[in-house]
Amino acid sequence: MSSNLQQTTFWPQTRARLKRLLDSQDNPVAAFRQALQAGTEHLFALYDQGVIVDELVLARSRLVDMLLCEAWQRYMLSGSGAALVAVGGYGRQELHPGSDVDVMILLEASETVNLSPAGGDLITFLFDIGLNPGYSVRTVEDCVQVASTDATVITNLIESRLLAGSSALFDRMRTATAPDRIWPSDAFFEAKTKEQQARWHKFGDTAYNLEPNIKENPGGLRDIQMIGWVAKRHFDAETLHDLVTHNFLTEGEHLALVEGQSLLWRIRFVLHRLTGRSEDRLLFDYQRALATEFGFTGASGNLAVEQFMQRYYRTVMELNRLNEMLLQLFQEAILLHDRLGPPININERFQHRSGFLEVTEDEVFVRDPVALIEVFYILRTHPEIEAIRASTIRLIREHRHLIDDRVRGDERARSLFIEILRFPGATHAMERMNHYGVLAAYIPAFANVVGRMQYDLFHVYTVDEHSLRVMRNLRCFLIPEHGQEFPLCSAIARTIPKVELLCLSGLFHDIAKGRGGDHSHIGARDAWEFCRLHDLSDYDSRLVAWLVEKHLIMSMTAQHKDTGDPDVIQTFAAEVGDPIRLDYLYLLTVADVRGTNPARWNSWKESLLRDLYHGTRRALVRGLDNPQAQDDLIQQKQTEALRLLSKYGASGEDCKTLWLKFSLDYFLHNSPDEIVWQTRMILQASAETLPLVAIRPLTHRGGTEIFIYTWDREHLFARTTALLDRWGLSIMDARIMTTDDEMALNSYYVLEMEESSPILDDAQVKQIQKALVQALSDQEAPDLQVARPVPRQLRHFPTETKVHFSADERNHRTVMRLVTLDRPGLLAQVGAVFDACGIRLQNAKIATVGAQADDIFFITAADGTPITEQDALNHLRQEIHGHLEDRPDH
Repeated sequence: MSSNLQQTTFWPQTRARLKRLLDSQDNPVAAFRQALQAGTEHLFALYDQGVIVDELVLARSRLVDMLLCEAWQRYMLSGSGAALVAVGGYGRQELHPGSDVDVMILLEASETVNLSPAGGDLITFLFDIGLNPGYSVRTVEDCVQVASTDATVITNLIESRLLAGSSALFDRMRTATAPDRIWPSDAFFEAKTKEQQARWHKFGDTAYNLEPNIKENPGGLRDIQMIGWVAKRHFDAETLHDLVTHNFLTEGEHLALVEGQSLLWRIRFVLHRLTGRSEDRLLFDYQRALATEFGFTGASGNLAVEQFMQRYYRTVMELNRLNEMLLQLFQEAILLHDRLGPPININERFQHRSGFLEVTEDEVFVRDPVALIEVFYILRTHPEIEAIRASTIRLIREHRHLIDDRVRGDERARSLFIEILRFPGATHAMERMNHYGVLAAYIPAFANVVGRMQYDLFHVYTVDEHSLRVMRNLRCFLIPEHGQEFPLCSAIARTIPKVELLCLSGLFHDIAKGRGGDHSHIGARDAWEFCRLHDLSDYDSRLVAWLVEKHLIMSMTAQHKDTGDPDVIQTFAAEVGDPIRLDYLYLLTVADVRGTNPARWNSWKESLLRDLYHGTRRALVRGLDNPQAQDDLIQQKQTEALRLLSKYGASGEDCKTLWLKFSLDYFLHNSPDEIVWQTRMILQASAETLPLVAIRPLTHRGGTEIFIYTWDREHLFARTTALLDRWGLSIMDARIMTTDDEMALNSYYVLEMEESSPILDDAQVKQIQKALVQALSDQEAPDLQVARPVPRQLRHFPTETKVHFSADERNHRTVMRLVTLDRPGLLAQVGAVFDACGIRLQNAKIATVGAQADDIFFITAADGTPITEQDALNHLRQEIHGHLEDRPDH
């Protein structure tokens, strides 16, 4: 205990308070609860006064020690037959405000009958006073038997600490569970290593999660504890500093380990205080409050919460590096007994032994810092090497600061870096370079995005992790085993002349985030300068810079533009310019969208991008000066649809008669396959069978198509979308048309919300179909309320509702873009506003970006003309704001 707390009157006062409470009250539970509460509040006051958390977790442990020892005296009076033992984190004297108090009541075998009831009463008492103990009651023999087959139990016993009772009994337990009896250090090390790997895998093998667990995530407190457990079992080390004595850590590394632990302890302490319970998850619910608590303030393009989380991520990355290095050193000492194979020379700077790459001498990086890049080149060119030896990792960490402008300008370094990008294992090399801090040293702009999170639900990784995942996705397109997963991407990737340009675009596409301004433009300049510095040709440099600048354009066009309109395709094709750029851009876009949030990649997005790619390629092959006429496109679709319909026995004359009632937009925005299916459904229907609801579970667009044909009526769109929302379906696209004879011809493409996949369950399809028919047959006013609760995470991302109008003169309609907080029943509310304002909806493109809905509606006035009067647009905007912002769940 540091002098700050030792010199206070806290402990005498706490003991005296407990004694007074016990003397003055008949109820010992109330007295102990009050003493615990008073002690906890005093520790919070000390925190507010600036006492460091390292002292407070020890003080909390001492407070609980005092209460437990007093309780022991009250319940276990028989003396030598039992002992009260602290285990786990409590045994380490690391108690946070909400931590479980793990104890073991150790009994002599001969006393189990006599003392077990008293032990049970003691545990009940601990629950009653609010300690929430984790407990066990065992004999020494029980400890040996259970611990022999359970690494978790022996880990708890390793950290055991006698609180009260028989010291002889406690010593016997320690002797019986020592490494020379059970769990020798090599077996223990292997078991804990497997346990850590399984734990990391549970969290996606990354510390960069949106809502990380500061205890269990890679780089978290459990990784530090893992180091301590192994050190204690093998070296009998009492503190982490003992590893310095054993030459496993330098003083600087020990300081980094302790400082990292202190930061995580402080976060955990505040989390427990903030929530009033044991909470180790950095949920969105608490991140803003923690950022304020830690003194961060927002700046332009750099929120306080993003700064706080960047500090957290950088800390756990450093702890993760130290954990990896130490475990490898432990492996050499414990499993290999420091006996590695003979060194095999690679060159004058590097050699390898037993599958590990190492330097030939400690001064290699000092004499030639370019070797800091060469390390990763050698890893890629020597597949027999599995990893970098821990001693060399330490040297890399200690000398990475030597990578300066002179090294970056060295022709050898530049050549090595580009060659690394050309290898099939380029992604793994970049990940290792980032892990050891070399990538940020070599590309200074990249240092800014290391550990940088974006406070939204759209980007689930930090910028550096996302960029490397994009690179990994790009390289996967070249691996034959992934050919069936992304056949178009794989086919295109095989034709790409220079894969390294693709990798560079992935590495640089988000490199300027957090620097203010348009990150695409700033990043393009960074990419151009990097490419020219690395002697890439003017053409290649411009291509990479263009890809970085335009990396969002394809996804934005696919999700927000009417890609059934030839003019949209023509405009996008003109922006792209040539098929080679299109190939690179398509691959980068798919890799980027998948790398942003893999859970949100779905067959619908794949279909949107694929169709835009094919449409653009056709336009480029046809020639930008020879755009496809709209009438020609419609004629082609009708001809193909008639050919297909004839195979089903449909009369061409009946089809043409029906189509005369349709607008030209219908043929423009539907494929021949969709025209055929919908036409068949309508021709088979009769007035008695309306409303017609037909469902195709899986279509070429990647979603489930729900087709509705019925009499046009008020609230049809709102009624339909509300019901689909209640069924847990996400509407990706809506096409709304009214025929010349006042029939509604509406189609919706949907995915299941939870799985983000088409509806493939036949029973569910029938239930939805029946529910829609019933709802659309109901003549009563529709119930547009959707009772589905707003997801917890959405509540922490306030989004200002914005409505923007633009004119689509070519198609004689108005485009309304709505940006607002995503919430249940959103489309039904918008539909209700359209009905109230006399607005006709033609088409809708629905997109959700994290917590934010970003939807496009193509609308007209009731008479089918564009909405041009400003008063009408302002009124519509006001109604949208009023309906959405007045909702209680907004």
